[in-house]
Amino acid sequence: MAGLDLSKHVAHWRAGASEDLAAARDLAQRGHARHALFFGHLAVEKTLKGLVTARTGEIPPRTHDLLRLAEKASVDPGNERGLTLARIGRYCVEGRYPESWGPAPSPEVVTDVLAKVSEILEWLNAQF
Repeated sequence: MAGLDLSKHVAHWRAGASEDLAAARDLAQRGHARHALFFGHLAVEKTLKGLVTARTGEIPPRTHDLLRLAEKASVDPGNERGLTLARIGRYCVEGRYPESWGPAPSPEVVTDVLAKVSEILEWLNAQF
């Protein structure tokens, strides 16, 4: 896209992801399970959008689908990471649409998912 300041856009997505991960951890400590997982998803989403921008030179698509964003960024998560991205993806839906809510995730689930989010972010950040 002509005139797109890639470094500025990539920095925007990466800074947002960092803030969202910090928010996720804070919300988890405060016992806000759904919100913590929603922000965990958002951190991964924004990191992927930064990768899409860095690799394609384009504004990323307006989607919350982590697997689609990974494909657009030309990163292959493989089977295990793909399953993790799909698992994290469900918290985007639960955070937005209350009719999809089941029981609130347990503190153990929140801890586990946020650990997986951190692993995915470490892997993605190594791709820049």
